[in-house]
Amino acid sequence: MNEIKLTNSEKILMDILWEKEKAFLKDILESYPDPKPATTTVATVLKRMQNKDLVGFKLFGNSREYFPKVAKGEYFNDEMTSMIDRFFNSSVTQFASFFTSNSKLSQKQLKELRDIIDQQIKK
Repeated sequence: MNEIKLTNSEKILMDILWEKEKAFLKDILESYPDPKPATTTVATVLKRMQNKDLVGFKLFGNSREYFPKVAKGEYFNDEMTSMIDRFFNSSVTQFASFFTSNSKLSQKQLKELRDIIDQQIKK
């Protein structure tokens, strides 16, 4: 799949679908925080996302049960890769250096990160 780009409204909707795994329009609307968008607005966003092949649906009579066609992990991976490309010249090392020096991680958190990296090296 190509790089996944979501607008803010698409991201909110995908978060709902990722959490629910599948949902009818009324269930999606109920999951929105207040103030809830209009039904037509959500339907339009769903249609746009279907056209992008991000959302699918099953038909039950006249009702559509929507489901995400992109895994949350896949989206997150694409977002992180894009961010590293844009801000750190595609250098994971520069990203890691910035992240560890600017995020005020505790010694315990830094050790946990080191352990994760060590486990990946052993694979």
